[in-house]
Amino acid sequence: MDANEARILLGFPPNSTPSPSEVKSAYKQKVWESHPDLFPSHEKPLAESKFKSISEAYTCLLPGGRGEASTSAEYWQVVRTGVPRASGGRKNHAMIKVPFLLIILGTVALGGFHASRAYKRQKEEYPSHNPFLP
Repeated sequence: MDANEARILLGFPPNSTPSPSEVKSAYKQKVWESHPDLFPSHEKPLAESKFKSISEAYTCLLPGGRGEASTSAEYWQVVRTGVPRASGGRKNHAMIKVPFLLIILGTVALGGFHASRAYKRQKEEYPSHNPFLP
């Protein structure tokens, strides 16, 4: 799809340069107007084709899309992944592992072993006659 066709389909003048936020809001508005689930069954094929062309126009007008050159690689990474990556995208595994280790060590230190011994002692004193219970 040509970039001018995409602009016209989303409601912009042919040679305009809408910002990514304007493209996104126009796309959302057009999707709400032409979503196939909003139409009766006999009008769904036409609505589906219009919906697909609106989606294609949206991908064409996005930075990094087929219609225009990317305005900012950082913006495209934020849009694609949902969150910006600091430090070149390196993952910080240690900051993820530390809280879990603290939880495990805290449980053990605060009586995790005593609880299991107490459970075994109670099980020995009061055995269950139901074979499905532990």
